[in-house]
Amino acid sequence: MNDAMMPSKSGHAAADDMQAGVTLLSASTITGDNVCNMQDEELGKIQDLMLDVAEGRIRYAVLASGGFLGMGDRLFAIPWKALKHDKVNNRFMLDVDVERLKNAPGFEKHQWPNMADATWSSTIESFYTR
Repeated sequence: MNDAMMPSKSGHAAADDMQAGVTLLSASTITGDNVCNMQDEELGKIQDLMLDVAEGRIRYAVLASGGFLGMGDRLFAIPWKALKHDKVNNRFMLDVDVERLKNAPGFEKHQWPNMADATWSSTIESFYTR
């Protein structure tokens, strides 16, 4: 951790607030964070982050959901812009109810889709865009 990074009270490593409203988190502190919906129901945990190296931004958070102790989890690529950071509760919020997530396009841990495919990406983006 460099001098600009400080551990936050939430457990996330957050950048010193030199600009109001700016929060920088390390990928390792986001991995494992809970994701809940607006009804405060737990949807799963962030398992990984997918980076768009060409554009220099996070494209998707990979959400693991539905399993028990990591076994039988179904994975979902959640567009990063669909998640809202809940700093107070050290989690992320997603405006999707449990039943809708069960019907979301997902994948198994040993069969990841080609996330760079434009057709796949369009399907995912339209599913989570309201």
